[in-house]
Amino acid sequence: MLAREGWCPDYNQTKPNESPKRANPVDHEELMAELAKVDTPTITNVVATYPNASTCLGLYNPWTENWYTDTSIKCMYPELGARVGYAATCVFSLPDPNFSGRLSFMDVLDALDALPKPTILVLEQKFPPEIAGKVGLAGEIMTTMMQAVGCVGCISNGPSRDIDAIRKMGFQFHLTGISPGHGEFAVQSVNAPVSVGGMDVAAGEIVHMDENGACKFPADKLQAVYDNVQELLAGEDKTLGALRGAKNAKQVRKALRGEQYGDDD
Repeated sequence: MLAREGWCPDYNQTKPNESPKRANPVDHEELMAELAKVDTPTITNVVATYPNASTCLGLYNPWTENWYTDTSIKCMYPELGARVGYAATCVFSLPDPNFSGRLSFMDVLDALDALPKPTILVLEQKFPPEIAGKVGLAGEIMTTMMQAVGCVGCISNGPSRDIDAIRKMGFQFHLTGISPGHGEFAVQSVNAPVSVGGMDVAAGEIVHMDENGACKFPADKLQAVYDNVQELLAGEDKTLGALRGAKNAKQVRKALRGEQYGDDD
């Protein structure tokens, strides 16, 4: 997409007294399915990346708010494409004798099950630095349990395991890496705000993830995000078509301004 290259045109061609055209509202599951056809950088462009663009909702200050992931998080299955879902959150760490036993992974599954579908689990790992890189936390069994309640992906600030067994399930993981084992661990919170890979997530927010990373936005902005994505993509298609025919810098400039150019330019 053009906007990924550091430039975002204003595709708003609306006349002064004319309302912009919007898609008819549809069921939230249809909207989610449509957004799953779009890459995550396009979603970020609409959510906050270009606050001065007409297609950008400006939901966050793009630099100071933690609304998308950083380079510490890697996509495990880039071939799967995008996943989008309502976020459930949890925290795992070492067992605490003053708390362990109050919560279990079944509580996490209940939280996922209670949300509209599809869902994504945002799992914060809080382990001591000396073991944080070797906690192969969510394997094939835990993943199968998540998938059974409508979860399509998991983002965590630590490693996981059973990477090959999970590949055939079509379930996406964003992780710091892979580790084959672990010791005892315990659930410390469910649906409390978490921070994973530079992204702060609250339960019920919408998370979009693909091989570029992940971002979030408020659930009540789903329709607006969808509408603006359609407008952005239509504008990009037009501009890209003009750019692909350009043969010199003058023609590139005209294409970026939405102007026609000819062989004499």
